[in-house]
Amino acid sequence: MTFRQFAFNNVLRNKRLYIAYFLSSMFTVMVFFTFAIFSFHPTFSEGAINENALFGMTVAGGIIYVFSFFFILYSMSSFLQSRRKEFGLLIMLGASDKQIRLMVFLENILIGFAATIGGIGMGLLFAKAILLIAENVLIIEESLHFYIPTLAIVVTFISFFILFFFISIFVSFILRTKKLVDLLKGDKQSKGEPKASILLSILAALLLIGGYSTALYVEGIAVMFAMVPVIIVVTLGTYLFFTQLSVFVIRLLKRNKSVFWRKTNMLLFSDLSFRMKDNARTFFMVAIISTVAFSAIGTLYGFQSYLTKGIKDVNPYTFSYSPFGGANNEEVERDIEVMNRIIKEEKIETKMEALLLQKFQVGEMEVLVAKASDYNRFAALINREKLHPKENEAFVVEQSDAIVMDGPKASERLLGTNISLINGQVISPSRVVESAVLTEINGYYVVHDNVYDQLGTPVYTDWSAVWVAQNANTDQLIETGRKLEEELQYKAFSVDYTLFDINKAFGPILFIGLFIGIVFFVSAGSFLYFRLFSDFDEEKRKFRSISKIGLTESEMKRVVNRQIALLFFSPIVVALIHGAVALTALSNFFNYNLTVEASLVLGCFAVIQIAYFLIVRYFYIKQIKNALR
Repeated sequence: MTFRQFAFNNVLRNKRLYIAYFLSSMFTVMVFFTFAIFSFHPTFSEGAINENALFGMTVAGGIIYVFSFFFILYSMSSFLQSRRKEFGLLIMLGASDKQIRLMVFLENILIGFAATIGGIGMGLLFAKAILLIAENVLIIEESLHFYIPTLAIVVTFISFFILFFFISIFVSFILRTKKLVDLLKGDKQSKGEPKASILLSILAALLLIGGYSTALYVEGIAVMFAMVPVIIVVTLGTYLFFTQLSVFVIRLLKRNKSVFWRKTNMLLFSDLSFRMKDNARTFFMVAIISTVAFSAIGTLYGFQSYLTKGIKDVNPYTFSYSPFGGANNEEVERDIEVMNRIIKEEKIETKMEALLLQKFQVGEMEVLVAKASDYNRFAALINREKLHPKENEAFVVEQSDAIVMDGPKASERLLGTNISLINGQVISPSRVVESAVLTEINGYYVVHDNVYDQLGTPVYTDWSAVWVAQNANTDQLIETGRKLEEELQYKAFSVDYTLFDINKAFGPILFIGLFIGIVFFVSAGSFLYFRLFSDFDEEKRKFRSISKIGLTESEMKRVVNRQIALLFFSPIVVALIHGAVALTALSNFFNYNLTVEASLVLGCFAVIQIAYFLIVRYFYIKQIKNALR
């Protein structure tokens, strides 16, 4: 048997440990290859997609590549730690340090080559499906047809061959400083009773509580100022939580006889503190990486929802017209005629209303004042509540979801200001109405028709015309909006076309963020898998010994289930809490409820993690059972 065959057989014999590393690496290669397929697609090179989106995909590919380096480096370090005893035996049999380093180098090159080829193959297999998904997410008019991505294959293969080559060289030198006695003892060296500082445990709790409280308390622009300090505090608190507080809590539970002596709890807790100590850094890293994934995807999805829903709430009309600058009547008539012509060309039936908007000097403010009859004409168009103020009162109307220019609550100023008429009468505003009937985004007054003529000379006038479509599909509305923008530019506004434009611009960002988030999350799950199976041989010996003194198979399954659940879900639960707090803070910043969006994102990741846990648990318990027979 040659030395290369020996290295190859080593990979086959350790396939249980290598399989997660191989699959995760292959998935990373596949994602990178997918971005390469997009970047070099003929449709994109011809300028059919936004250049910023294409640049974003390139940057995302670079992020994945850099992250892959550290991920693979960490994975290989875990493998080397779990094989210390094997390396010690080889040294005793006469293997030199140079030969062991060469063996590690060849093994990693072999796995890296297979993962690269497998990732490219899987990318080609699912390329058409991914391109079809991208067509809808990126909102591209041209079809993303399947093509043979020769350049993408070459770039991916060379990039990851270089990556695996340098990592192989680097990790092959890690064992040089290990002593033979340390290698032979492997994982049998005494770890000592895990200890935790009471002060650091209390500090961990205070940091987390303080960080959460600050993030949930601040609102508006204060969220931005508090963000960096909160991130630092929560990150430090998370590290101390896993290294100190968790160990301290386990020690308290072990001292509680009613808990520790209950059924198989003794077996669970006696080993749990060691596991928490050994895996603390892994848990911390997984929690932070998962939090980044949750928060990034949740933020992107929430921000898109915020933009689209806000536009729908503020603009209930299909099309609207406003010259913004007091255009003369001839220009207004010409523009409205153009809009009617375009709408008619697209065969869209509409109902229309027009209004001359007038602002008056009220106190120190220039405020729009509308007649009740005009307001009600617009309200009837969209089936909103009509207003009927008395001659001695006025209603303050504001759009609650709009970004008002007069402060966070324009209604507070308007409600406290009386309207003086030219006949000496004073009208007091009586109540506030939240409505988007008129296109004015600031607060305004609605008064009785008889009072309107007594307001005096307006300080500013402008026109507003609106249309509500009766029978049109989304494609018709988008095309009409595109033509209106070409003809009238900023004067015409189409809700459907604006939403289409936002989704088209935001789609690539969300698409890229989703891919990067999935890579981070899969890598986090792989870290947990590595830590679980790195102690697998010791676990088999432990359960084999305990089974000889009466441990039943059902009891063994119960203990293993709890151990694996704690290993998998401890960092994920922490990450979910971090993500929920972060998205709540984002809600406070935008003053917009993101509960649905946050629940959807966090729920999807939780379901994925549960499925991953069930799969790993099945194979883990199966191998433990085989070891007991």
